[in-house]
Amino acid sequence: MIYLAVLAFGVTLGLPIAVIFASRAQGSATSTALEGIARQPEATGQIQTAMIIGLALIESLVIYALLMFFILQAKLPEGEMLKEMIDADARRVATDVRSEN
Repeated sequence: MIYLAVLAFGVTLGLPIAVIFASRAQGSATSTALEGIARQPEATGQIQTAMIIGLALIESLVIYALLMFFILQAKLPEGEMLKEMIDADARRVATDVRSEN
């Protein structure tokens, strides 16, 4: 049952956390690039190229997180299977409590 809780936790919070940190990183990269362009307008092309490559790498991590989200979401049990797992866990806990007394 702990496996299911950890899996559900990872599925529900993994993607939002990845998106939050990626958006902050993209904002920081863009801001820094614009500051560099403001300081040295003649280096605009080089700065933009480096910024675009960096943004693409950051975005690829978010796409990877989205892929993991869909894969893990498919692993979560639902419906009758989830009910059977909960009932089996409840019976196991009840048996353990009886055997301790």
